[in-house]
Amino acid sequence: MLLRVEQKGAYSGLELNRTLTDAGLSRADAGLATELVYGTIQRLSTIDHVLAARVKGWPAKVEPWVRCLLRMSYYQLRWLDRVPAHAVTDEAVRIAKRRGHAGIAGLVNGVLRGLLREGVATALPPDLPTAERIALAHSYPRWLVERWLAAYGEAVAEAICAAGNAPPHASARVNRVRASRETLLARMAEAGLDAKPSPLSADGIVASRAGSLAATPWFAEGLLSVQDESSMLVAAVCDPQPGMRALDCCAAPGGKSTHLAERMDGRGEVIANDVHAHKEALVREQAERLGLRNVATMVGDAETLSERLPARSMDVVLLDAPCSGLGVIRRKPEIKWNKQPEDIASLAALQRRLLASAGDMVKTGGTLVYSTCTIAPEENEETVRHFLRAFPDFALDPAWPEETLAPLNQAGVLPQPFEGMLQLLPQQFGSDGFFIARMRRK
Repeated sequence: MLLRVEQKGAYSGLELNRTLTDAGLSRADAGLATELVYGTIQRLSTIDHVLAARVKGWPAKVEPWVRCLLRMSYYQLRWLDRVPAHAVTDEAVRIAKRRGHAGIAGLVNGVLRGLLREGVATALPPDLPTAERIALAHSYPRWLVERWLAAYGEAVAEAICAAGNAPPHASARVNRVRASRETLLARMAEAGLDAKPSPLSADGIVASRAGSLAATPWFAEGLLSVQDESSMLVAAVCDPQPGMRALDCCAAPGGKSTHLAERMDGRGEVIANDVHAHKEALVREQAERLGLRNVATMVGDAETLSERLPARSMDVVLLDAPCSGLGVIRRKPEIKWNKQPEDIASLAALQRRLLASAGDMVKTGGTLVYSTCTIAPEENEETVRHFLRAFPDFALDPAWPEETLAPLNQAGVLPQPFEGMLQLLPQQFGSDGFFIARMRRK
């Protein structure tokens, strides 16, 4: 899995789902495999910093599979405490012999035993510049740390980085058309799950040691959808009412489209558009599983919506835009290594075009919501400000539903004065980093 992520650009989450489904491992072994994949990718630069001092030509002149093996083994030795050190070393040597030859096995053995002798928790050099210290301590590219230092200061930047290395907790959204949160929590308690209401979303449930919520009978019955708590806020901010017409411009895999439909009590219409035909099926499948008959799907580029839909025909339009994903690093740790500063600029240009197209669909007095799962002002606040300058008939709308504002106010994360847009950071609620802006056509 690590090789495929590194060499083929595979997504760690998709690789884990595919491989573990086929492998038939025990729950404990599947959990360890997941920890090894995510952890090794998360700590990549710190691992390489240590191994570069011990392996000649590291990493470029070392075979890719040997790199992955040494990185994974060192990750276990330094950050995991339930696997004995001798077991890590012996297993790594066995893998090296099986995949390579005695010389590689000797290299692996020597490097790992040397680390054990001298101590695996290598201290950082003293008096490092702040950006370099945070980058090495939490294993982030320096350019990204420097961005967050400039935007938020040292304490918050370091907290963002630390949160990105924390394991994500399991959360789910209750399908309010079929069940109440209280009823579903009671069923989960009867089944022995440690589940509680989300402090952030009125539709959310947070579960500990629950395994895959998508493998539960409640998922199969259409009582819940697996979704991050921050993501649940987007449909809540849209605040669609029964009988309205709502448009989700970039809908796949359908989490926010179906949430809009649920909040409309299955009445009115949600049009879920996506540019990829094969992803349209994912949206349809979600709507069918949840028993939602008010979701219609369509395929096309969100920049050309006005060619396929009447202008100013929607009460609510949601643009959950393609973005750099810097708020979901804990779920997709490879993001911090495969994104570059220039990606942010190109994505911001795309987002501005998509937002202009989405605005065309909003009727007078209607609502336009823009969201991303990133932490980059160019993609978030600056994109919204650019749109408002270009389209003065829109204005930011701070009149978010009270159910959404209350937990944000209580946690002290709502900016004052509140204009109608918010950047959530991953350390604030243990959820994804998300940006949400609500606007209204005058």
